[in-house]
Amino acid sequence: MPAARIVKITLVGLLVAAAIVWGYWPRPILVDVAAVRVAPLEVSVEEEGRTRVKDRFVISAPVSGHAQRLELRVGDAVSRTQPVARLEPLRSEVLDPRRRAQAEARVAAAQFTLAAAESKVRGAKADSDYAHNEYQRMARLWDSRNISQETLEAARTTMQRAAADLRSAQFAVEVARHELEAARTALAYSAASDDAPLAEIVTVRSPVAGRVLRLHRESEGVIQAGQPLIEVGNPAALEVEVDLLSADAVRVAPGTPVRFDRWGGEGQLTGAVRLVEPTGFTKISALGVEEQRVLVIVDITSPRPLWERLGDGYRVEASFVVWRQEQVLQVPASALFRHRDGWAVFVIEAGVARRRAVQTGQQNGLIAQVRAGLEAGESVVLHPDDSVSDGTRVRTREAG
Repeated sequence: MPAARIVKITLVGLLVAAAIVWGYWPRPILVDVAAVRVAPLEVSVEEEGRTRVKDRFVISAPVSGHAQRLELRVGDAVSRTQPVARLEPLRSEVLDPRRRAQAEARVAAAQFTLAAAESKVRGAKADSDYAHNEYQRMARLWDSRNISQETLEAARTTMQRAAADLRSAQFAVEVARHELEAARTALAYSAASDDAPLAEIVTVRSPVAGRVLRLHRESEGVIQAGQPLIEVGNPAALEVEVDLLSADAVRVAPGTPVRFDRWGGEGQLTGAVRLVEPTGFTKISALGVEEQRVLVIVDITSPRPLWERLGDGYRVEASFVVWRQEQVLQVPASALFRHRDGWAVFVIEAGVARRRAVQTGQQNGLIAQVRAGLEAGESVVLHPDDSVSDGTRVRTREAG
């Protein structure tokens, strides 16, 4: 075989072998990377809250009565001691035929009782006059010493007893007259025919100056003692209540700085935690899961002109800053993955991904603090999947 042909066959074989090797040679995997850097890091707890007036006063009815229609409206300004409601006496009851007949029967019975009492007075008067005359006669006989001392004392006792019986009968007459008057009153003052002027009106006054926040009752009608009528408060003195998960509430303390975003106005408002309530409560989440929550009360520290349009019960989004440092070695949380009992990342070294264990600290969901295992300026793989392992050749692209 000619040497030229052998050379050609050899070259073709080498080309085929090179093509096969090139086809099966592992290609670098395209990955997103980010640099390890030193920058400020902040950890916060975010939750929705609502505003409320700090000092609100619920004005209630001091007595039972008939409340007149309230003239105030929500948002109206009130001054201290200003009348906010008026209570009239309760209206008389309506007498149906049966109750009217009973009332008339009670009037007739009271009339007969009065007549009987007057008859007893006349009888008692006669007995009293007789006893008095008898005593006078005994006294004359005593002066002439024709009766004993005991007989005179007995006559005096009889006279005194008769006088007492007369006074008792007279009192019974007065009682019978009042009972008759009461029975006639039930007929005279019926709701269907009661045109008498009101005896008195109770005026309910505001204990503080402020604005009307809520009307518990607007129309007139019967109201019981202690029933709420109106709420008054100062909308300029607002606070924010936020219910946090109990696991988040233990990370918040009085004085913790708070930011308010998406509250409806321009810019960001600031605040500070005033109180973390010591008692939690159970709340059902939107997914139907029972959650233990705790109310946290926050004072707004931004100047009043910035949030003067906020009112009672407005929604705000609160961010509680529970940890912050200015110089923190950090890495995107998406670069971390679990490895054995800790965390690890893939570091790019000369185009090869190398797994490296790291020790993390604070995390805010997007960024994690690195305490050991990395240095500033190194590049790590973001969102590593099963195609990336220790020693895998990679081709990087910068994260946008």
